[in-house]
Amino acid sequence: MNSIKKYIAEFIGTAVLVILGCGTAMLVGCDAEKGGGYILTALAFGLVIVAMAYSIGNISGCHINPAVSLGVLISGGMSAADFVGYIISQCLGAFAGAGVLAGIFGLGGVEDKTGGFGSNGLANINDNAVAGLLIEAVLTCIFVLAILGVTSKKANHGSFAGIVIGLTLTLVHILGIGLTGTSVNPARSFGPALVAAFNGNSAPLASLWVFIVGPLVGAAVAAVIYKFLEKEA
Repeated sequence: MNSIKKYIAEFIGTAVLVILGCGTAMLVGCDAEKGGGYILTALAFGLVIVAMAYSIGNISGCHINPAVSLGVLISGGMSAADFVGYIISQCLGAFAGAGVLAGIFGLGGVEDKTGGFGSNGLANINDNAVAGLLIEAVLTCIFVLAILGVTSKKANHGSFAGIVIGLTLTLVHILGIGLTGTSVNPARSFGPALVAAFNGNSAPLASLWVFIVGPLVGAAVAAVIYKFLEKEA
């Protein structure tokens, strides 16, 4: 039963991340030149993490991201069975969240300024998949490294961990939005891309693999680095 509650928490948390993060991007746009929507979107993603960390963090750890779950798995912080359950819950939550956005924007007749439910893409980097993989791997590595460090038992920063993680996600978004839209989260990319395809825009699906592979590679590298640094001589 405890595992089921964890999975439900991950479902809810990931849905909220997509609704508020991608929803903000859809509403205000992510034009780096104008800046306002760009910063608002970065803050939205970061603040969602803070809110969810202090609401479901004590239930599931508030991964709400397959890359984070992979980093925790490699670091020995969860079982393989829970890892699979988390991934399924997160992807379903992201899809549900994007579905809610489709309803809100569709029924309200509001323009989606991203054109794809806040999904990620490679257009700003000349559709270069290698560059996209590198960007997503590096940004995810930084993000997951911060998570593993601040949640470590040795760190003893439990009461501040959510704030640190949220600010780190905001930070990587500030660089990444103008490049790939910033994924660092395969579920966050999967849900909007799938709903966009159901609504007649299949373009995000073409590059979706970049936003799955890149973050997972980055998370694995972060876990290996952190285990090496944390290991006592």
